[in-house]
Parts: sequence; structure tokens; C-alpha cells
Amino acid sequence: QVQLVESGGGSVQSGGSLKLSCATSGPTFTAYAIGWFRQAPGKERELVGSITRSGGHTYYSDSVKGRFTLSRDSGKNTVYLQMNSLRPEDTAIYFCAGRLRIAAMDDPIYDLWGQGTQVTVSS
Repeated sequence: QVQLVESGGGSVQSGGSLKLSCATSGPTFTAYAIGWFRQAPGKERELVGSITRSGGHTYYSDSVKGRFTLSRDSGKNTVYLQMNSLRPEDTAIYFCAGRLRIAAMDDPIYDLWGQGTQVTVSS
């Protein structure tokens, strides 16, 4: 069973950057498309972006497009979420998720979930 573990969260000031990592265990990393979600207190979980199995295609929500970048390193079994120009409204717990089935890149249904990492952006 593949497990997902997020890291890299923390506290930054508005305009700063963070790079989140989603590390996986198991030999089937490349079989999983990966999505990043976030959930702020009192708000619904939001799909931030997704990346295909090969890493060749990415999707971003309008709220982060142009500021966040997804990439994956199959040799390290890791997907990265580079977050630049952070804003206070980006404050949330960020989760990575994986799925085997083929689906639209903005499809929010995933099968495996990590525990999440907190990102706090102060003004």
C-alpha cells in the first residue's frame, strides 16, 4: 500500500515562498496521479492543483495559477508544490492525494491521502 507523507509547511510573511513535498513509499509511485488540496478553517477542501503520472501535465486552480508550480521526481518518489507570492488567504492545511484511475485533472476524487501540513501566511 502506497503511503503519502507531506512536509515543508511552516509560517511565512505575505509575499514569501514555501516548497511542499509529498513523499511516497512503495514501488508504484509512477502509477499515481497526484493532487494537492488545501482546507482552511471553516471552509471546504479545495483542489489546488494536480500532476499526471509522467509529470508532463499539470492543472492549477484559478486562485493559485501563476504562483504555484507542481513537479515530480520519480527517482525520489516525490511530488513538489512550489508556492510563491504567498498571501494570507493561502493559509490552510495542505494535503497531497493520489489515485490510480484515469480522470480529469480537476476531478477532486482521490483514493489515498496524506496527513497534511500546515501553511500559515501572515500579512
